[in-house]
Amino acid sequence: MDKLFKELFKKKPIELAIEEAEKTPLKRALNSFDLILFGIGAIVGAGIFALVGVASTFSGPAVILSFILAGLVCLFSAFSYAELSSSIPISGSAYTYSYIAFGEFIAFLVGWNLILEYLVGNMAVAISWSAYFKTLLSNFHIYIPDWLSSSYNANLSYAPKIFNIPVVFNLPAFLIMIFITFILLIGIKESAKFNNFLVILKVSILLFFVIIGFSFINTENYKPFMPNGFGGVLTGAGLLFFAYIGFDAVSTTAEEVKNPKISLPIGIIGSLLISTIIYILVAFVLLGILYYKHLNIADPLARALSNINLIWASSIISIGALISTTTVLLVFQMGQSRIFLAMSRDKLIPMLFSKIHPKFKTPYISIIICGFIVAIVSGFVDISSVAELTNIGTLFAFLIINVGVIYLRIKKQFIPVFKTPLFPLIPILGAISCFILMLSLPKITWIRFIVWLILGIFIYFLLRFVLNKKTI
Repeated sequence: MDKLFKELFKKKPIELAIEEAEKTPLKRALNSFDLILFGIGAIVGAGIFALVGVASTFSGPAVILSFILAGLVCLFSAFSYAELSSSIPISGSAYTYSYIAFGEFIAFLVGWNLILEYLVGNMAVAISWSAYFKTLLSNFHIYIPDWLSSSYNANLSYAPKIFNIPVVFNLPAFLIMIFITFILLIGIKESAKFNNFLVILKVSILLFFVIIGFSFINTENYKPFMPNGFGGVLTGAGLLFFAYIGFDAVSTTAEEVKNPKISLPIGIIGSLLISTIIYILVAFVLLGILYYKHLNIADPLARALSNINLIWASSIISIGALISTTTVLLVFQMGQSRIFLAMSRDKLIPMLFSKIHPKFKTPYISIIICGFIVAIVSGFVDISSVAELTNIGTLFAFLIINVGVIYLRIKKQFIPVFKTPLFPLIPILGAISCFILMLSLPKITWIRFIVWLILGIFIYFLLRFVLNKKTI
């Protein structure tokens, strides 16, 4: 039993982790600009086009303060990510940092929960992309049959049948994932160019909304500014926290960055700050155009422009929402494949996940497997209930990172390249805020999370026995 305990919590030396990573022939092609746009691509998703309306029902016009508060909470964790990624520039992100700080078992559980953020989260995003795409086509009087653009669910009366079995498949969700997989497969620089183009386009669309809507602001719509008090602002911040998820994906590209010690902190913190500014500007104009009680709808930005008779502009916003979900799919799929790469090198999952394509210099097996899993599942299944796990899984990883940076700094296991300011106050605040947000989640989410952890523990011991032949 003592031997097993020592094996489970055996930590990986930083020097060994870096040495093993250097043997993986990934292409170093990314600069600070690429990383900032990867971060914005992951953060500024469909949430700004929809979630702001939901949060404003609690915060009112003070949803602007909710965005600032949520951004501040994320900034605590972002500083911890920046310190660890610059000092331990390895693709495994939170998984690798946990391995170095707390050992193999905790690292596997962190990697297992990152699957919730990246892989399971992307299934929900792919289904959302399909809905936006279908709506956009309908604006041009092009219609996709429901049975070919919906997930498998109880309402199957409209579907054709083969051998009396309903045929239902979400083809747009499946096809966008195949396309994303192809882009990621052909190279990190090609993926960055594609992402950069789309991010610049969607930021331009959001700035277009701000500029064109500014002259239609009615200051009376800002009254009362805080209808539900500061409690409403806190509730709004809790909802909007999840509009910021994704900045951590920047750290998964560590082995493909030209100068990771400088570029990674710039990419992580820079993308978070820029995204927060974009959110505040959009929220300020939106709440000025349309009274907050009318914003709890699926498409508040488009509705606001329609309300001031700018129908043509409303269509542009719909395109922006489609572009936003596309960049989220790209960055999250990229992040998951790199985490699997790191876990494979440590022999915690099959070694084929760490195979690098000789021409494209990408972890192609990992990319293909991840891509097809998301494509198939999002094509058949309605995973809205499972997707709620994304929130708590991400918060768990953030919590571990904040505690980890404190532990590693106190133990003096590395000399930080980028230092978290006001240490240890910032990571302590980060850990506390993540834990509080976890406690605020519904009971059913906690039950599913515990079940997910138990399943992860079972898979860990199973893989440990099969792959490493170690005594259990």
